[in-house]
Amino acid sequence: MHMQLIPGPGYTITIRLEMPKQVGLFSSVASVINKVGGDICASDIVKTSSSSVFRDFTVNARDDEHEKEIIEAVKKIEGVRIVHVSDRTFLSHQGGKIEIHNKLPIKDRNDLSRVYTPGVARICMAIYNDRQKAYRYTIKRNSIAIITDGTAVLGLGDIGPEAALPVMEGKAMIFKEFANIDAFPLCLSTSKPDEIVNTIINISPSFGGINLEDISAPRCFVIEEKLKKELDIPVFHDDQHGTAVVVLAALLNSLKVVHKKMEDLKVVISGAGAAGIACCKILIETGVKNIIVCDTSGSIYEGRTNNMNPAKKWVSENTNQDKFKGSLPDALSGADVFIGVSTGNILTVEDIKKMAGDSIVFALANPVPEISPDEALPFVRIMATGRSDYPNQINNMLCFPGLFRGLLDSRARMVNEEIKLAAAKAIASVIDEKDLSEDYIIPSIFNKRVVQAVASAVEEEAYRTGVAGKER
Repeated sequence: MHMQLIPGPGYTITIRLEMPKQVGLFSSVASVINKVGGDICASDIVKTSSSSVFRDFTVNARDDEHEKEIIEAVKKIEGVRIVHVSDRTFLSHQGGKIEIHNKLPIKDRNDLSRVYTPGVARICMAIYNDRQKAYRYTIKRNSIAIITDGTAVLGLGDIGPEAALPVMEGKAMIFKEFANIDAFPLCLSTSKPDEIVNTIINISPSFGGINLEDISAPRCFVIEEKLKKELDIPVFHDDQHGTAVVVLAALLNSLKVVHKKMEDLKVVISGAGAAGIACCKILIETGVKNIIVCDTSGSIYEGRTNNMNPAKKWVSENTNQDKFKGSLPDALSGADVFIGVSTGNILTVEDIKKMAGDSIVFALANPVPEISPDEALPFVRIMATGRSDYPNQINNMLCFPGLFRGLLDSRARMVNEEIKLAAAKAIASVIDEKDLSEDYIIPSIFNKRVVQAVASAVEEEAYRTGVAGKER
C-alpha cells in the first residue's frame, strides 16, 4: 500500500467566489470541497453587493492535481462563479524571498563621505595592510555563500541553476531567521567540477564560509575535497554532512530509549548518494561496525563491479565485512537500524518485520518516505521521517544554522570530524534524557535552544582542535 499524502500548506490555494445571497450556498461550497478531500483553512468575506457576496475560501490540497480537482468541483456548483484562484506558495515567492538592507542610513554628505569615498579608502588600506581586518570591517565576518549548480535539487533532480534559486533563497531565509547569518544564494551555470571549484575560490574573499548545496554525487565529493585543500574558510556540503549530523543526533537519543550500543548495531542504509555515504562515514566514526549500504543495484560489497564509482568503492572497502550480496529487503534481516535517504515506497511491512526487536527506522525520503510511517509503526520501536506532519522530524535545519554560527564566531578555517560530532551531540543534548521517548528523540526545528547549543559546541571544538582563526 502506497502512502497517501495529506493536504498541507505547501499546496494552499485561495479561491475567490462570487456567490448569490442564497441560504445554504456556503454549506454547499464547503461540502463540495470537503468531499474531494480539500482542507478548508479559512473563509473570508471580501465584499458584498446588493445581490452577491464575494468570499475567499483558503484550502489546503495534496498536490497540483488535487488543486485542479478542487477547482473543477467548485466550478460545477450552480450559481457560483470563480473570480480567480491564487496559489499561496507561488505568492510567497513573488519577486524573490530575500533582499538587502543597509545597516546605516545615508542622510547627508557626511554620511556618504564615511561609508563611501573618500572615507572608505582608509578602510581599504587598513585591510590591504592586514587581510584579517576584512573580518572586522566588512560583511565577511557574518556572511556565507550558498552555492549550487542545480543538479540534485530536493527530490527534483537536475533542474538547473535558475530553477534551484528558490530553494537557495529559502535556505538564506533560514540562516537569517535562526542564526542571524547573511547568506547569499549563488547558482552557477556550470556543472563541471573544476569550473565550480575555481569559481568558488575566486569569490571566496567576500565570505566567511561556503555552504555547498544540491550538487549531485559523486561530483560533490570531489568538489568539496578540492575546496577544503584550497580555502582557508570552512566548506560544508549540507546534503552530506548536515544530514549525517542530524541522523547521528537522532540515533544517539534513540539508543538511549531502546538501550542498545553503537558497537552492537547492524545498520542498513538505503541510498549511496551524498547523504547515504556521509551517514555511513559518521556512523563508522562513532563505533558502528556492521553497516550495509544499498543502492538501486542492491548491497554494496567489495568486488562489486556494476553501478560503482569511487565513493561507492570506498563504501565497499569499509563496510559489509561479511560481503553480503542481495537486495535491500534481504539486508534488513536482523537489522537494528534502517536509514533511508533514497526514494519513497520501496519497503513493505514484511520487510520491516525482518528487523531485530526494538528496531529503529529513519525513513527520510521526502515527501514520500521509504515506507509509510502509519504502516511501519506497529512493528518498530522508533519511527522517524523527514516530514513535519509526523513525530521525530529529522531535518538538516537542526544543524546548519547553528553550525555556521559557531564556525563564523570562531573564524574556523575548516569543518573537521570533531566539529561534526560535537554538533550532533549538541542537538541530541537539547532533550533532557528523562524526557526522551519513542515519539521524542529529536528536538523541534523551532526550538530556539538548538542553534545556541550547536553554535556553542562547534565554537568550543574549533578552539579545542586548533582550527579557530581568532584568539578567544
